[in-house]
Formats: sequence, C-alpha cells, structure tokens
Amino acid sequence: MTATRMRNAVLLSAATALGAASFGLIAPPRVDAQALSGHNSNAPVDYAADRIELQDKQNRVVLSGNVDVKQAELRLRAARTVVDFTNAGSMQIQRITATGGVTVNRNDEIATGDVGIYDFNRRVITMVGNASLKRGGGDTLRGNRFVVDLNSGVSSAEGRVTGTFSVPKKN
Repeated sequence: MTATRMRNAVLLSAATALGAASFGLIAPPRVDAQALSGHNSNAPVDYAADRIELQDKQNRVVLSGNVDVKQAELRLRAARTVVDFTNAGSMQIQRITATGGVTVNRNDEIATGDVGIYDFNRRVITMVGNASLKRGGGDTLRGNRFVVDLNSGVSSAEGRVTGTFSVPKKN
C-alpha cells in the first residue's frame, strides 16, 4: 500500500468514526471535564516499536507493532502510529496519529479510542471511535469523540455521552 493510500485510509477511518456529529449534521451533546491537566507537552518524546520506517521525503515516521510513546508522565500505546514532523534544521514533531487499540494514560487517568491524534502545535489530544476516559476515583466518560485540550486541561466528549460519577463516601 502506498504512503498516500495508507494516510487516506487512516484519515477515512477517523472521519468514519467521527460520524455525522462532527460534521455539524446533528448537534451532539457535549460534556466538559478536567483531564490530563498540567502535562508538559514540551518534554522530549521517547518511543519503542517492533518496526520503524522513516519516510524522509514525506516528513514522517511510521512505527508499528506494540508502539509505546512516552512524553513526561503521558504514555500512548497503539498498534501503529504515524509521526508527522518538520525538518528545518532539527526534527520537530507536529502530530502523532495512532490506530489500533489506542490508549493514552497519565497517572490514574486512561483515555482509549480506535484512533488517537496528538496535535503538538495545538496541544490537543483527540480520541475517536469508542472513546472513553476513566479516572482513578471510578469516574468514567464515554462518547464517540473525546478531545483533551492540554492548554486548559478541559476535556469534552461528543456523540451519545454516557458515564459514571463517583460519590464521596460518608464518614
């Protein structure tokens, strides 16, 4: 499969998973929550995978097989990632697009989805398709699309949103 076809396939799967709500055809419910706040998105990015392919002319790196990407306390795991970068003197990551059982966690917070996109310029993580957020206290949030704004620490879920709030125990 050519690089263009692979990129188109990833984008098509993300667009399909987003569904009609993200295209403004219906007004999805929105729920805001704090998540992954205080993350240092300027920290170095470490990675491990079974295979790496550098596509220098396209300014991207493809990692596949048991992909594990870490930045400070943030960890992303997936079957495959495409890392887009600029190369103006030094490599600067622009975006990571992950597919296949995507999990992003930091401390006791775990976000999951079919596709995960980490936009380094906007400092936004988007989980698409079967998206969820679980927090250590038992809180859960599920939706078709989940967006974490690392600037503000505010997260939002769209689509049919469901979840569970934990209730403080009485002494």
